[in-house]
Amino acid sequence: MPFKIIRNDITRVKADAIVNTANPEPVYANGTDSAIYKAAGEKKLLAARKKIGRITPGEAAVTSAYNLPAKFIIHTVGPAWIDGKHGEFEILRSCYRKTLILAESLGCESIAFPLIATGTYGFPKDLALETALSVIRAHLEDSDMDVTLVVFGRGSYQIASGLAERVEEYIDENYVSARTAAEYGRPGEMSSSLRRRKLQELRERFGGAYSNRMQAPPEELSDSVAAPLEEDLSSEYYMPSLSKASLEDAVNNLGESFQARLLRMIDERGMTDPEVYKRANVDRKLFSKIRCNKDYIPKKKTIVALAIALRLSLDDTRDLLASAGLMLTNNSKADVIVSFCIENGIYDIFEVNALLFSFDQPILG
Repeated sequence: MPFKIIRNDITRVKADAIVNTANPEPVYANGTDSAIYKAAGEKKLLAARKKIGRITPGEAAVTSAYNLPAKFIIHTVGPAWIDGKHGEFEILRSCYRKTLILAESLGCESIAFPLIATGTYGFPKDLALETALSVIRAHLEDSDMDVTLVVFGRGSYQIASGLAERVEEYIDENYVSARTAAEYGRPGEMSSSLRRRKLQELRERFGGAYSNRMQAPPEELSDSVAAPLEEDLSSEYYMPSLSKASLEDAVNNLGESFQARLLRMIDERGMTDPEVYKRANVDRKLFSKIRCNKDYIPKKKTIVALAIALRLSLDDTRDLLASAGLMLTNNSKADVIVSFCIENGIYDIFEVNALLFSFDQPILG
């Protein structure tokens, strides 16, 4: 995955380069700076750092990583927060940009960042996150480097003010048992609205091969007529029961495959493969596997990421998932958050993943 956010101690992260939020002078203080020096070997690292001398805020310099599970430590000096009107944002953007450029020049294929300047320098965490994501996003448009943002504890991470509250409200409205029962039915049951939708999908997919009951419009199917179908339709992967006579017809009329639907959607939007897999935070090799293997079905989080990249509506996202035998559900917080993002036009995969991470959910890609 080109970009990910993890909760860990940065000194334990395996990457070609580890980024240190350094003191401008060749000394080290508390926080990430101190942790990196101690893990790498204080004497050797400090001696190498003294050879560099003073580092101007916004600049970056490199030393060996010594005892760390990395090749290099890139030292960058962040801005001390005053009020946001004294060049703090420009300096912070420079820290990320020049660090990434330096890592590329060193031949690094992976790099791990802390949230720069959010400790003793007091840069607001939500603004620091937005700044980091904007620079990393821009860099990855032309790079295949794997970039990891490492957060040590929940207190060091914060999404944009007001957004968390909106997501929490949306979750409260959607991720509850009553809501789930209304949409999907109680255990052993299925709501008439969902049943009709799935029956419509089956009719489009299997034509008349399913049964004569499929000839009637779904809205005309009574619960008593549709009830025997509930068991077939209630699982995440569902397949109608077919007679031997109709099995061959059903197999020959499976409808549009996941791969065919995805590639059609890409063509309809006039997008190139690199645009899609970069916007989806998907590895190029994985996307190539999807394109070249008509029978390959990627993980659900990858399909959702592709839907985000294509800026699909919620209905189109559900259709794409359905073509792979999957669905969005209201009993998954991750799915609810994804639905919130789509309904609110949040199609930046970095922002979506930042939201998912803030609610302890797996990120997409």
